[in-house]
Amino acid sequence: MIRFFKIFSFFICGIVYAQEEVVQSVYFDFDKFTLDEKQGNTVVDFIKKTDSTRIESIQIFGYTDDVGKEAYNFKLSTNRANAIREKLTFNGIKNKIIVTIEGKGRILIDDDVVENLPERRSKNRRVDVVLNLKPLPKIEIPGFYNTIQKKHIVGDHVYLENLLFERGSSKLTFEAKTQLDKISRLLLKYKTLEFEIQGHVCCTPPYQKEAIDRETRKRNLSHNRAESVYKYLVFKKISKNRMSFKGYGNTVPLGKGSEYDRRVELVITKI
Repeated sequence: MIRFFKIFSFFICGIVYAQEEVVQSVYFDFDKFTLDEKQGNTVVDFIKKTDSTRIESIQIFGYTDDVGKEAYNFKLSTNRANAIREKLTFNGIKNKIIVTIEGKGRILIDDDVVENLPERRSKNRRVDVVLNLKPLPKIEIPGFYNTIQKKHIVGDHVYLENLLFERGSSKLTFEAKTQLDKISRLLLKYKTLEFEIQGHVCCTPPYQKEAIDRETRKRNLSHNRAESVYKYLVFKKISKNRMSFKGYGNTVPLGKGSEYDRRVELVITKI
């Protein structure tokens, strides 16, 4: 019989820190420390199925019931803990992460407890294997912005409201250049940001991903729009090493109207 539960403990000192413990218990027969093969394999699987990058340490605590002398039970509980340790190390669990192997001796039962006494005692003849887990990494979801921010995460989209193009054109308008002037100043300020310049188009049939650039008469309009922004930012002293550009055709519509799909946006690739 095996039990499985989670314990969360909190320590508050200016900030809140949460440590997670996961406990698996293995039960033994009366007066025995021989490990049942099935239970032994289960506890090994339990550890191996846990995300190894989160396991900070393993503690092993042995216990007995309240029958018998204290010294004898202390030795028995220690033997039970060692039986688990040997099973784990034999199956590839590294000794260095097993930080505690301790026999706790007997678990006393209150004198007034008489109901289900055999069952209560059987649950005390056990070893608890405690996994101390590192906190889960904070998950940050990329967002959508209308200018460059002081703090970005990879995947953030910077959608520039005035960085729109005439239909069939990849030439930057006066409004687009004005906005790119502002963006270039921010990019020079936040020098570590790297990004992809993504070009888009509207108004093409579903089967035709890309549109025709009326200047080149080639079906590469979204690519050319992205390249126009790239060249302008290079002109404004933004390092080529920080930028790449790519045309996405009509595959990423905003759903706000065709004029808003004749756009270029920046997507953060490195911070």
